[in-house]
Amino acid sequence: MSIEYGQRPLRVTLTAWVVLVLGVLMVAGGGYLAMLGGSWYYLAIGMGLLLVAGLLFARRRAAIGLYGVLLLATLAWTVYEVRFDWWQLAPRIDLWCILGLWLMLPFVNRHVSAGGGWRDGASALLGLGVLAGALMAVYSLTQDYHSLTGEFSDAQMQPSPLEQAPRSPHEWPAYGGSERGDRYSSADQINPGNAGQLEKAWEYHTGDLPGPNDPHELTNQVTPLKVGDRLFICTPHSVAIALDADTGQELWRFDPSINRDARHYQHMTCRGLAYHDGPRYAGAAASAGQSDRPAARCARRLFLPTNDATLIALDPGDGKLCEDFGRDGTVDLKVGLGDDALGVYLPTSPPVVTEKLVIVGGSITDNGSVDSPGGVIRAYDVRTGRLVWNFDPGNPEATEPLPSGATYVRSTPNSWTIATADEALGLVYIPTGNQTPDQWATPRTELAERFTASLVALDLASGQVRWEFQTVHHDLWDRDLPSQPTLVDIDRPEGRVPAIIQPTKRGDLYVLDRRTGEPIVPVEEVAVPQGTDYGEHTAPTQPASALSYAPAQPLRERDMWGGTPLDQMMCRIQFRKLRYEGDFTPPSLQGSLIYPGNVGTFNWPSVAVDPNRQLLFGAPNYLAFISQMVKRSEVNAEARSGGGETGLQPNLGAPYLVRLEPFLSALGLPCQAPPWGYVTAVDLRTMKKVWMHKNGTSRDSAPLGLPFTVGTPALGGPVVTAGGVAFMSGSLDYYLRAYDLQTGKELWKGRLPAGGQATPMTYVSEKSGKQFVVQMAGGHGSFGTTIGDSVTAWTLAEDKQ
Repeated sequence: MSIEYGQRPLRVTLTAWVVLVLGVLMVAGGGYLAMLGGSWYYLAIGMGLLLVAGLLFARRRAAIGLYGVLLLATLAWTVYEVRFDWWQLAPRIDLWCILGLWLMLPFVNRHVSAGGGWRDGASALLGLGVLAGALMAVYSLTQDYHSLTGEFSDAQMQPSPLEQAPRSPHEWPAYGGSERGDRYSSADQINPGNAGQLEKAWEYHTGDLPGPNDPHELTNQVTPLKVGDRLFICTPHSVAIALDADTGQELWRFDPSINRDARHYQHMTCRGLAYHDGPRYAGAAASAGQSDRPAARCARRLFLPTNDATLIALDPGDGKLCEDFGRDGTVDLKVGLGDDALGVYLPTSPPVVTEKLVIVGGSITDNGSVDSPGGVIRAYDVRTGRLVWNFDPGNPEATEPLPSGATYVRSTPNSWTIATADEALGLVYIPTGNQTPDQWATPRTELAERFTASLVALDLASGQVRWEFQTVHHDLWDRDLPSQPTLVDIDRPEGRVPAIIQPTKRGDLYVLDRRTGEPIVPVEEVAVPQGTDYGEHTAPTQPASALSYAPAQPLRERDMWGGTPLDQMMCRIQFRKLRYEGDFTPPSLQGSLIYPGNVGTFNWPSVAVDPNRQLLFGAPNYLAFISQMVKRSEVNAEARSGGGETGLQPNLGAPYLVRLEPFLSALGLPCQAPPWGYVTAVDLRTMKKVWMHKNGTSRDSAPLGLPFTVGTPALGGPVVTAGGVAFMSGSLDYYLRAYDLQTGKELWKGRLPAGGQATPMTYVSEKSGKQFVVQMAGGHGSFGTTIGDSVTAWTLAEDKQ
């Protein structure tokens, strides 16, 4: 017996109210969207829902039939817009199919009309719609419009008999694995046949967790070094730690007790230490298995950059200061940068170490002030800490050490990421960023424009510019060079060419002759959108590499996404309200859609290169951001400096502030449809993409932990091995994954206790003979992953060694 409310069954009445509310929302939003020039579907479906609601209130059977027509029309429109792409299809039809199923249920359906009965033509029409929706959903799960399926040949996957870069599988002495920055290991115990047998070997906790005065963007991005029988790591608060490489046992800890009270820390992190092997350069390298402790203290040394802008030299044997370096083991990097350097100048990446020099750059707080410390690059004597040369982008010819009491040119492009050196060529390659603020470039000088977003090759002996290659002209999009450049010798028709590969936020991979900076892969200037509404100018063209992971086409309204038709409609409205003319749309007062966004297609994790198989492994991301200029006169109070790189940014001294936000729906989901993250491989002999697959699931970001393979953004880099396996973490789900380099197939994943926004590393222990893979799982404040302090190692099960 149904429950009556007056003369109408309560279930039907409540359903009618739900449909009425949905109809009102769809008419209001759909009408606005149509006024903005968008799709008329939402207005039409809203009007249809209002009519269905009226018929339900009147208890007319026509309500069922009309809803069936609306559902079938929605299915047809969905196929027209997105074919059978599951992640596009589902939010268009989910709510309507659920509502249709509810209307089909006998205890609702038979009470829609006073005469009862539910097995009629109207119900059949509605049932056809629900069934068609279910079949479309099931079929769409079998379709993949986004992956590139291919594989490297068996011949190419065979190890090369003559390695381009022979190196020990026992060592990982630099952030990028070697001085080439290729994130490659010659370890080969782990291969596609046994990678699935990896087991946790040990886990270590640093104890370095967020404190009450820390900025929001506290990150654990460290990649450990491996030298001898030890691992060396650093923490967000610049603590250096040595671990036993077989057991994870702490051997020593050095805490510089950095100044944590600076008001303007935008973030705190330490991506890694740098190692200098004096005996190797002297021709007296230790034999295999020898302890890392040298006969003389500090013959070998570790260099620790700290967040409060000092460079510290440590003995890797005991973790104590090398007192012959600088002043009692430290060099103050704030010297020459002005009184405001603390917390604004942040050396978050490991320096470059060569035979004689330790070369240091640092980030400058994004969008802090038009008057900021300069982005100078400095080279210090690796033994004494004496300043040997400085490259000041505002005075590039004067590379002799800055006189005491003098100051480097203010507000110049900086280099916050990891540089790479080629000692044989006598060059160090510096990826540069912008002069802050990013979107207000009017104060930039001719020299600042020259060195913005450029790969600059400096002479190791003098610091003089040998060549530079610019990747963005007059950058208004924060498209600084974020990735460490990689050195690799590539076999070309004209012979083997010494190359350098520079990934970018736009997605271009610039492949240059590292001797001259001339492109190996063609680069052309392409026309880009013009005009701003806040007094800026734009470059008429921008360089584009023929090898690129930039989005294949601009975003369209139909690419907008959400969990339901309602929030998808809101994203469509937001899309129509923003300025967007494709890539390089300038920032604006109305708000501009920037795609790829500030995180970029590639960021600091860079790419990994197998120098022998001559293949490249990367993890491109695709997330849009909103960039909106705000008149300072319209802001009641100064925006707070620090606290992350999103929200209202202060731009002190400029007439405009900038609001930077990810392009999200009302539910906090990206407004653009997935996938948002991939893994991919390139054949460097042909410069062709071989495979590309969605990477990462929704387990740690979706309700109920549902693990859909959606393709999530990743902020953690890859490594590749001679065993034909790549390792990478960094996705929004907390896993370290192993991939088959030949096909891109996921071979294994190990669960992490926190976000893995760091690049792993691998080595073969000289003591146990086991190959280990080590990952920092410490999370990332702005990326929204859980913060932790775990360093975890995996190795093959005993019977698989």
